[in-house]
Amino acid sequence: MMALAHVARRQVAAGAYAQASRSIRTSAPVAALGKFKMPAMSPTMTEGGIASWKKQEGEAFAAGDVLLEIETDKATIDVEAQDDGILAKIVAPDGSKNIAVGNTIAILGEEGDDLAGADALAAEADVADAPVPTVDGVEAPAAKAPEPAAPKAEAPKAEEKAAPAPAKSTEVGADKPTFFASPVARKIALAKGIPLAQVKGTGPDGLITKTDVESFKVASAAPAAAAGASAPAAAEYEDVPTTNMRRVIAKRLLESKQTVPHYYLTVEVNMDRLLKLRQVFNKASEGKSKLSVNDFIVKATALALGDVPEANSAWLGETIRQYKKADICVAVATPTGLITPIIKDAGAKGLTTISAETKALATKARDGKLKPEEYQGGGFTISNLGMFGIDHFTAIINPPQSCILAVGKTDLKLVPAPEDPKGFKTVNVMNVTLSSDHRTVDGAVGARWLQAFKGYLENPLTFML
Repeated sequence: MMALAHVARRQVAAGAYAQASRSIRTSAPVAALGKFKMPAMSPTMTEGGIASWKKQEGEAFAAGDVLLEIETDKATIDVEAQDDGILAKIVAPDGSKNIAVGNTIAILGEEGDDLAGADALAAEADVADAPVPTVDGVEAPAAKAPEPAAPKAEAPKAEEKAAPAPAKSTEVGADKPTFFASPVARKIALAKGIPLAQVKGTGPDGLITKTDVESFKVASAAPAAAAGASAPAAAEYEDVPTTNMRRVIAKRLLESKQTVPHYYLTVEVNMDRLLKLRQVFNKASEGKSKLSVNDFIVKATALALGDVPEANSAWLGETIRQYKKADICVAVATPTGLITPIIKDAGAKGLTTISAETKALATKARDGKLKPEEYQGGGFTISNLGMFGIDHFTAIINPPQSCILAVGKTDLKLVPAPEDPKGFKTVNVMNVTLSSDHRTVDGAVGARWLQAFKGYLENPLTFML
């Protein structure tokens, strides 16, 4: 879903660091050393990677110093020290990946501690407490497996022997020539390596002429290709290692598609009034931050959720959680994958505030600086591909949410207009498709929500009421 240039700042999870800190403060010199384990940077985090250590082995650090950068499924996060200490031993080096939460990544100590025991303490980690031995996506096994025996060298020779011998030339020296060619044709064929036996003559009695040889250019590529068949071909693909973010996206979307009973409802929205109102607002802003169509969509979504709260819900198995505020997730494409920062309580915010927050969160998402609380949670998701020229699509629900809205582009359409002398007029329309979880949102509920959403967009002055 790939370390990012910038990182979000967050302190070490209290439980993981506290355990190391308690060990550090013991009195015995060697026992004072403590295991520092991979912290859980979010409730859903199960594994992470080491982007880079900011301290070297044997280097002291103070409370608040950044010890390392951890790669999670959504971002790269700074881990800060909560107490003073010394980084005695790095167990998981830079580039390590797929380290389970709770696995030892370093040995920490305090000033005055005997660091000689750091290696022994690191070696005590059993299989369940050892980081997955991968660096930059490549396994680093402790013991090298024996290499398989080399294939017999005779095999290629056997193939060479089995290959048929090249056909004997039927030109000079052949007992019974099967073709006739003019001297000029023979000279050109010899210079270009063209087998005259494969050239069809068009001259008298089948004579191969100069024109026949020159027109044989396309066929002449066949021998060259055959000659180069034994040479190793250039790679026609590139294997790109998957990131933590991409693996999590793949896992969750697959689970969603397999376990959530999706159904889809589509409506067409007349955007004429909204586009005119947006033009008026942006003109009045005098070059300041301008409103986008997506800002209106976020606001209309929140208002529609207030009218149909059943759509603002989550399936929790034994219960259905219905949210009281409209926390809207907005899908943002980043270099490492899709992420959905949250516009919290969007129904209570104005268009300008929604616009500013959306832009700020999108920038942080692309830079990998989102904090977990800025993308975890939410009750409803919007995925807008209209800006990429997509007319219509269906989106996959982000569990445990019940709904996701897929937004297409705004386009011109001819519609009947009896009041117009021409009998028709041109309007701006936009297709939106609601994907719903049938366990929580029945078809009638989804239809009511779409009608409410459509009503707000087609009458945008209701935003002001």
